[in-house]
Amino acid sequence: MNSIATVENERQVVALRVWLEGRMVFLELHDGRIFGFPADRFRRLHTASDEELKKVTLELGGTALRWETLDEDLTVRGVVAGRFELPPE
Repeated sequence: MNSIATVENERQVVALRVWLEGRMVFLELHDGRIFGFPADRFRRLHTASDEELKKVTLELGGTALRWETLDEDLTVRGVVAGRFELPPE
């Protein structure tokens, strides 16, 4: 197993803020890293409009992303670890 992946799995990953640029979701993490992922890697986000995507909030102390109108929740740790539903296009 990759030692970086092991470290990520052992500690809590917390986002301080979330924003979108186009269909890319960006997170500023508590350790100063900026992480981005394409929204289209998740089924519900893939079919969402750009306006619906912008309505993301941080929940549970920055450990989860929530799209209320889409009824979609993602863990920050999961996306940072690369656990996506759909293959890259």
